[in-house]
This record gives sequence, structure tokens and C-alpha cells, in this order.
Amino acid sequence: MKRKRMLTIPIIAGVLAFVASWAIAAQDKYALKVPSGLSFSEFRGYEAWQPVSISQNGNHVAAILANPAMIKAYLAGIPGNGKPFPDGARLAKIHWNPQKMEAFPAATVPGAQHDVDFMVKDSKRFADSGGWGYGVFDYDAASDTFTPRRNG
Repeated sequence: MKRKRMLTIPIIAGVLAFVASWAIAAQDKYALKVPSGLSFSEFRGYEAWQPVSISQNGNHVAAILANPAMIKAYLAGIPGNGKPFPDGARLAKIHWNPQKMEAFPAATVPGAQHDVDFMVKDSKRFADSGGWGYGVFDYDAASDTFTPRRNG
């Protein structure tokens, strides 16, 4: 029994060390920022926002998602009613590389993610750009990580 315990302790320690190194190595995307100061963390939960549009931009297909403040603004008639978007309104635009659907080759569907673009209305913080802050975070599928785009 004593021998079993002596083997168990190093095995548990090894497993804990492996798990800890994996957790440390995993990217915290919410710590990323673009040069303008816009951070990924400002858009936490964007994956569950309501879709408002789809598009094709050059070689990418995209879905545009809006947070509840932006949805409320759209429902109030903004921008068509001439009123400005409220501070706190946010959009996320997720781009994917297109691919042909195997079951229906005439259809193009999202493949690997390419990047995610974020927009936020903050009149004070982004006064120089009409009150809108922008950021692009490129996605690398091989490493499952995002990188702030320096020029976008």
C-alpha cells in the first residue's frame, strides 16, 4: 500500500503540472487590445448577440451581430429617424473563409474563421472618429488564438 501511495503522488503532481501549463498557455483573448485602446473584453458575450445582417466582403462571408443597446436603437428607428446611436451600442462582425457545402455544392457556407471586427459607440472616448471605436482581431485556427490587427 505504501508503494502505491508513493507512485500516486508523483502521478498526481505530474497531471496537475500538465493541466496548469496548459491553462497558462491558453490564450486569454479578453486581455487583447488594438492600438486605439479598444479591447476584446469590451465585447464579452458577443457570440450570443442577435444577428442583424450577413454580408460578403471580398473573399470572406460575415455575420453582423448587435448587442441589446444596438437592437433597441434599431427598433427605435435609428438611424433612419435622424437620431444618433446611443453610447454603449456595439456591433461584432465575424468573418469566415467561404467553403462549398459538401451536401449541396451550389451553396457557399462559412468555413474557418478569419477575424472578428468590433465597433462601439462612445462619444467621449472616440470623439475624433465621430464617437465610434473600431478594432479588428485576426484569428489563427491552427493555434486557436486572436491577434490585434495593428492597422485596423
